[in-house]
Amino acid sequence: MKKSILLIFALLFTTATFSQNVVTLFNNADNFFQLMEEQKFTQAYSLFDDTVKTKISEENLKKLWTDMHTALGKTESIEAVQSKVQGQLFAVTVEGKFERGTQDFILGFNKAQKIVGFYLAPKVNSPKYLSPAYADTTLYSEKTAYITSPGHQLAAVITIPKNSKNFPVIVFVHGSGTYDMDETVGPNKPFKDLAAGFAAQGIASIRYVKRTLIYANEFQKAFTVKEEVLDDANQALLMAKTIPGADLKGIYLFGHSLGGMLAPRIAASFPDLSGIIMAAAPARKLTDLIIDQNKYLFSKMNDTTQKSKEQFDKLITEFSKSKITQAGTMKPDSIILGLPVSYWVDLNNYDQVAAAKNITKQRFLVLQGGNDYQVTEEDFNLWKTGLSGKQNVEYKFYPGINHLLSQQLEKGTGVQYQTFSSVSATLINDIVAWIKIK
Repeated sequence: MKKSILLIFALLFTTATFSQNVVTLFNNADNFFQLMEEQKFTQAYSLFDDTVKTKISEENLKKLWTDMHTALGKTESIEAVQSKVQGQLFAVTVEGKFERGTQDFILGFNKAQKIVGFYLAPKVNSPKYLSPAYADTTLYSEKTAYITSPGHQLAAVITIPKNSKNFPVIVFVHGSGTYDMDETVGPNKPFKDLAAGFAAQGIASIRYVKRTLIYANEFQKAFTVKEEVLDDANQALLMAKTIPGADLKGIYLFGHSLGGMLAPRIAASFPDLSGIIMAAAPARKLTDLIIDQNKYLFSKMNDTTQKSKEQFDKLITEFSKSKITQAGTMKPDSIILGLPVSYWVDLNNYDQVAAAKNITKQRFLVLQGGNDYQVTEEDFNLWKTGLSGKQNVEYKFYPGINHLLSQQLEKGTGVQYQTFSSVSATLINDIVAWIKIK
């Protein structure tokens, strides 16, 4: 594309908190690009804040869009797909698909919902996501929705099988960290793959943006998994019951990693759930998991020097500080390993195996990959031991699957996640079969 003008405006982010209506902002972003497509540049230009209008002209806007079509061809789709609080502004990512390529955009909105930043997202030369063979888009449709709770709105996608009635619905719950609705890691999108694979076989799903991505400022103080995971998972499960055509006796919870660890805790509030699927779910304390992960990664470095060994031992000592079960004299927002004391106390007082054992009505499906270095076969065996005697639990172990639920040749490290690989079709088929036998 010509370097005519890229409209790269400084967004001037600050540390002040900011709250906006996500639905309105998404609509405003979509409306802006619709006006651009219709060549209504005067109207599109009117959506900018006056401070920005001193830096660009309506003619600049028109030239940008003309150059865009010259380079990439006709527009196929433009849609707001992600948003994030950035101090006093709200940044909305808009995904653009054109005849000869793709281009993402980022719009910055101020409190008055005026555009104060507009630029082209840089294209990264890295492996791209590809739809898996089992994603037959003729068999399902997707629609945008919003998971709403007081003070929060999270973009979501409901994937619905076509020509189906009384279909099951799965709600996805993310692992640790900051994730979009697809649980994207590098070029991999596990939740997107799973949703497509399930829908092609008659099962609907809900996936949503994790709160930590949209409201990052809220996680700079004391919090627990209630704010990080539980509240939004509860709202998503309630939404599942409102989907037209859904089988109200066929609502399932799919928890991945931390989401799987917390699945019994979530399910305890929903006794009418039909089943709980726990994929790569830790059965141990988070601290023990972190220590084992780092021991494994240290061994892969092949560094046997005494200095490195001493540094690693110090690191393990630091990790062990997170094993607290009471705050004592520490403030709840005091930080240990990047997380507040309140988080560690809450999670360390939670026994996920005992919580699952206390659930007697719902069915469980425990899934684990042998090439997963983050959550290992040790956790899988602890689930089997802890839940022995329960008749409502089924276990599936996949020797070649990693933490992102894709087939791999070796266990590897996090570098492996930067190579594209779809979620295992075998794993998807096993889940579908488990759901359908009821």
